Amino acid sequence: MRNMVNKKKRTVREVYLPEVVGSGYRDFWHFTGRYRVVKGGRGSKKSKTVALNLIWRLLTMPEANALVVRRTYRSLRNSCFVELKWAAERLGVSADWHFREEPLEMTYKPTGQKIYFRGMDDPHKLTSMVAERGHLCFVWVEEAYEISREEDFAVLDESIRGEVPAGLFKQITLTFNPWNERHWLKKRFFDGPPDHDVLALTVDYRCNEFLDAADLAFFERMKENDPARYRVAGLGEWGVSAGLVYNNWRECDFDLRELAAQDNLRAVFGLDFGYVHDETALFCGLVDEAGRKLYVFDELYRKGLSNEQIYAEICRMGYAKERILADAAEPKSIDRLRDLGLTRICAARKGRDSVLAGIDYLQGYEILVRPACVNFLREIGGYCWQQDRDGRYLNYPRDEANHLMDAMRYGMGDLLYGSVFSF
Repeated sequence: MRNMVNKKKRTVREVYLPEVVGSGYRDFWHFTGRYRVVKGGRGSKKSKTVALNLIWRLLTMPEANALVVRRTYRSLRNSCFVELKWAAERLGVSADWHFREEPLEMTYKPTGQKIYFRGMDDPHKLTSMVAERGHLCFVWVEEAYEISREEDFAVLDESIRGEVPAGLFKQITLTFNPWNERHWLKKRFFDGPPDHDVLALTVDYRCNEFLDAADLAFFERMKENDPARYRVAGLGEWGVSAGLVYNNWRECDFDLRELAAQDNLRAVFGLDFGYVHDETALFCGLVDEAGRKLYVFDELYRKGLSNEQIYAEICRMGYAKERILADAAEPKSIDRLRDLGLTRICAARKGRDSVLAGIDYLQGYEILVRPACVNFLREIGGYCWQQDRDGRYLNYPRDEANHLMDAMRYGMGDLLYGSVFSF
């Protein structure tokens, strides 16, 4: 597959795919069945390979269009949209595409083919999807683990229907990190009998020849120091549910306005700081202390935020006047946010063994999570106890993908410690 022909302009570009894409995805690249399902660890180049494949297909199939989906629309801009722009550049065709950011959309200028972007938080826009020209053939569901209910996926699946001309086919590609073996994706695509319409793959960093020595050393250290984490984040194996910290949660699409009108509920907000390598996480909840229920209704979860940007985001979300309990390890950031205008922000209380005390307290609640809180759902579904080399669970949680878990503990600090806590 060397030539990409633009029939309208009569130009030819030569691309040698093995050099651009690399190895490890031959079956994936050529499969034409209904579902391509790829679970993998970090560094397995699954998202970049899908992005390259989508661009390539639209260049070589002038009647095809594509749809890219995540649980929430707002998460697409800094993930799939960026990956597809990168793929067009890597294939040498970036100048032939128009990249629109409001709303997100990509158009191949010579033919008018499009890549659309939608979130599953607006199901009407999914069920009514129609390509402006040609046919909607290909769907990419990134971070499919965020779709916690199989019936939500069914709505998307059923919307991709209708005949296509010879030479085209319809296909849904799902990519995700396999944090928890209880997820419906495992039973649906990996545990069933062989199906000619399903290609289910597990990939890992060892098929990514573009990693450098430092990247490989990172995985070798993980393998040596944290074998349980290595099996999931390194090798792409399913995370186990046996060692979950919280089993007392479920996804629930509750009506926030109805809850907010109840006098027995108390708002709680917790903030965990991050920057380059870790996400800044804001937890937003409502607590029914008598009924022992915690409603998780909103979240902030982004890397690279300065204190000024954190302040702007919290204001945009409408929580600038709320009492926010933040990580006490960053007093300078707390002081800066207070100076900027978060006048009710303060350091979370930390007593002896505060992590375990907070976990124990939260285990006494039923935790109900709105579907829009996709990062919270991902974290709580994979938040496990640490294991030793022999697989025995230790009495502290793994320090990974836990930013909202920490923020939740901070936010609940007033209820946990009450007025008897002394500094």
